[in-house]
Amino acid sequence: MNVVDSSAWLSYFADDGNAGVFSAPIENIDELIVPSITIAEVFKCILRQRGEDMALEAIAHMEQSKIIPLDSGLAIDAAQYGVRCKLPLADSIIYATARRFGALIWTQDVDFMSLDGVEYHPKK
Repeated sequence: MNVVDSSAWLSYFADDGNAGVFSAPIENIDELIVPSITIAEVFKCILRQRGEDMALEAIAHMEQSKIIPLDSGLAIDAAQYGVRCKLPLADSIIYATARRFGALIWTQDVDFMSLDGVEYHPKK
């Protein structure tokens, strides 16, 4: 299973230097899970930069995979990872989701760089 961090989704949608790296896990929909917080982050960023139509189009692509809502158990796990790993809230939710499902996180976000179960690619 794979989890693609918001930064990696944005790289893919922008077709920037790392888009090719993130295309494999994103396009393998059967193995992709999407934390609901990722939808909020991606939608907000694209809405701000490119408008609502483009944001909705991006989210429609994300929703082709399995969406994982934030429930109370996942929220508690996220809080614990946040404290233990010094992660911001959204990143801790993404990390907790990946751990719960035994998924590999694909990212270019340095907050994840030294964590287990992460495929980190620096921004190009």
